[in-house]
Amino acid sequence: MVPIKIRSRLFATLLVAFMVFPVSTVSAQRSFEVSRQWDILHMLYRELEQFYVDSLDAEKVLTNAINGMMSSYDPYTNYMPESETGDLKFMTTGEYGGVGAMIGQRRGKVYILEPYENMPAQKAGFIAGDEILEIDNVKMDGANSQRASELLKGQPGTEVTITVSREGTKKAIKRTIVRELVQINQVTYYGLVAPGVGYINLNGFTDKAAQEVQHALLELKNQGAQKLILDLRGNGGGLLNEAVAICNLFVPKGQEIVSTRGKVRQWDQTYKTTREPLDTLMPLVVMVDRGSASSSEIVCGALQDLDRAIILGTRTFGKGLVQTTRSIPYNGMLKVTTAKYYIPSGRCIQAIDYSNRNEDGSVGRIPDSLTHVFSTKAGRLVRDGGGIQPDITCESTLGTTISYYLMEGLYFFDYANEYARTHPTIPPVASFTLGDEVYADFLRFVKERGFSYEKDSRKVLNRLKATLEEESVSESVKEELAALESKLDNNIEADFANYRKEIELLLSAEIVSRYYYQAGELQQSLKFDDCLKEAIRVLADEELYRNTLKAKE
Repeated sequence: MVPIKIRSRLFATLLVAFMVFPVSTVSAQRSFEVSRQWDILHMLYRELEQFYVDSLDAEKVLTNAINGMMSSYDPYTNYMPESETGDLKFMTTGEYGGVGAMIGQRRGKVYILEPYENMPAQKAGFIAGDEILEIDNVKMDGANSQRASELLKGQPGTEVTITVSREGTKKAIKRTIVRELVQINQVTYYGLVAPGVGYINLNGFTDKAAQEVQHALLELKNQGAQKLILDLRGNGGGLLNEAVAICNLFVPKGQEIVSTRGKVRQWDQTYKTTREPLDTLMPLVVMVDRGSASSSEIVCGALQDLDRAIILGTRTFGKGLVQTTRSIPYNGMLKVTTAKYYIPSGRCIQAIDYSNRNEDGSVGRIPDSLTHVFSTKAGRLVRDGGGIQPDITCESTLGTTISYYLMEGLYFFDYANEYARTHPTIPPVASFTLGDEVYADFLRFVKERGFSYEKDSRKVLNRLKATLEEESVSESVKEELAALESKLDNNIEADFANYRKEIELLLSAEIVSRYYYQAGELQQSLKFDDCLKEAIRVLADEELYRNTLKAKE
């Protein structure tokens, strides 16, 4: 434990590092104000340390002070102490030392949610649903998933002993495994989804993302792909250079993809493609949604501005901010927003203005009335300030109330574990179907476990009833309310019939993941994907494809 005085000096060092201002660029008044506020802060901490009735947790107090300072900026500007810098490395490389398993917690217990294929946990025989009892003799009673993950991670080549309890097995299972360098593939799955149509799902932008996309594209072309769907839905972004490199696969060398502009003009940069492309003619559809952000928006925005691809889906997140990492004393790191990025048409896609907050501290999206019109290379009109608006809108229909509660209660997860225990194998993903018998058995399963849920419409009705009672008019509409209430009563059998497509999608994907892991889970879900079908339809209609990329007269 670091002594309080050393922590105090550390805190002072950090704040000074954050508050250095060139004398030549600030007024004397501002310099005085900074000095005054620092004196106040330093005095407050000293007074609390000396006179507060209880002992101070210095690390907690000082961390809260730092986090408070960071919270006044955008959510991407933050300080990472030495203990968290490994997370930054994982975000940029997709690599870490560990056993290769997704960990979660439930009712005070820690479970393996999913072992990664060909990683130590999977090769050692651990499966989804195993309850972790001990890690290197450290009991997990009452522990959270973060604590378990910390114990499982370590230098590649070191050993870790894991003890688990498995449903259907009386004795605990204890195994010692060797940690490896775990690398999360950014291309989750690729394959042909229609004759001549290739599909690539990109999950993130670490330092190997472009390399993986290139490999997948070449493999698909060898398999006969003449058209391509690049799926960036739910892709929160990552490294800017990787976004440029992925665009470079489809556009000529020397083409500007994105530029960054910030306060320090010397740091402004323009990023252009640097290599000969793989294919500049292959028809291309990029799928996006509200979860597509940052580097995903560079890719889809640049390809839209250059009329190189049709963008299909819903408006993207709208994160047009660039972060730079700065070293901080004691091996810490400051991740700070230093610029905004601009795609070839000249537009910035940042959707939220963090510099102008509402009175309550909240921030809102830039209104359409304050956005500006730009033109693509072919003269199509596009707007800034709100993410990337797709050329063709297609929105997922997933999201019914019953599915949410089935997922939240881990009913899909638990049933898939039970199914895997009684079915050693299943057919290949391409031919796997759930079937009426399994679907009926899942209904039995959830009913036996006392599944219940409250529809959103029922919640609205309850609020209406409360309002009517406050206004003393509930008696006059009592019969109408009772009739409406009876129609909104949950009927699980009816809802299982009405929402079978969505429930079957989620259940079958969960089951498939027990045998074919993440790639299989995604491949199974694509069978139910209406937006994927729309993308295939757009690529099949050559006239529609060409006209979509033309400027409107």
